[in-house]
Amino acid sequence: MKMPPWFLIFSAVGLQAWGAPAVVSCKAQGPRLFTCSTWLTLPVTYIITEQVVGMEYQEQSSCSQMLRGLQSHSVYSRGWYDVAYNFLVGDNGRVYEGVGWDIQGLHTQDYNSVSLGIAFFGNKMGSSPSPTALSAAEGLISCAIQKGHLSLRYIWPLLLKEESFLDPQYPVMPRKVCPNIVPRSAWEARETHCPEMNLPAKYVIIIHTSQTSCNISMDCWTLIQNIQSFHMDTWGFCDIGYHFLVGQDGGVYKGVGWHIQGSHTYGYNDIALGTAFMGHFVEKPPNAVALEAAQDLIQCAVVKGYLAPDYLLVGHSDVTSTPSPGQALYNIIRTWPHFKH
Repeated sequence: MKMPPWFLIFSAVGLQAWGAPAVVSCKAQGPRLFTCSTWLTLPVTYIITEQVVGMEYQEQSSCSQMLRGLQSHSVYSRGWYDVAYNFLVGDNGRVYEGVGWDIQGLHTQDYNSVSLGIAFFGNKMGSSPSPTALSAAEGLISCAIQKGHLSLRYIWPLLLKEESFLDPQYPVMPRKVCPNIVPRSAWEARETHCPEMNLPAKYVIIIHTSQTSCNISMDCWTLIQNIQSFHMDTWGFCDIGYHFLVGQDGGVYKGVGWHIQGSHTYGYNDIALGTAFMGHFVEKPPNAVALEAAQDLIQCAVVKGYLAPDYLLVGHSDVTSTPSPGQALYNIIRTWPHFKH
């Protein structure tokens, strides 16, 4: 497996020389949400690192505002108790407190209770964390060891840009759990009877609905209802044409789901999962939370066996004559794993 140039391997011996970085506390970041949490049993054994894309910043104030927005999304859209990470490291080398040293994060399924999760953010999409950010992370890990939060004989991960795997000598787990998928009952879907899907699918087709977007769940429900009615009553489909729909609220909404054929692309409906971003993305792409939700959905499909591990990802316009998914969105998915023009 080819590793990217910026994967991290931290050595407990080599880190002893690094000083503890200054940490921007939750209080200093401004008002935030606080709900229930679970305590870590220290010291933990693992360090899990990840990169959060789509969170570029220019000033300290906008950076803190982005972190508050990330936490709000984690609580209201994901249903989590707080932001997923123990700490976040900005591309300028500043370290921000997430849930901190003593609270379990929600960054990696089955490893949250035995690991500290560190997320890099602030760099441009497609680029690596800066040397300053990497140095700050090394200092943070050294501090964790010195303060007894992290075992001296800790285990490190190898980090891929879009997917992360633990070192092969240890159990391999997905980067994070599957996203919360909003059921059909939430948007009051009409009852239908359509052909079954041929699983695992071989393709993921990225689509945009070319209609207005939605930033609030209730607006997304109404929009999906209208799409289903249009597909069934005007185009004569047996149901809404997409397997899943993604809103600008970061929600993933079940269309026909994993097991039913879509009606999105002639010749591919029985072998491809059609994922539609709700909106028109010719000039401006979907926001970061929507893009992350779609990537999580794809990873989930592979983990659950609904999508072949060697799947191909294409834009709607790659397989049929259409402007979908819009040039701005197409430019982004071209950088995603498994993309094939």
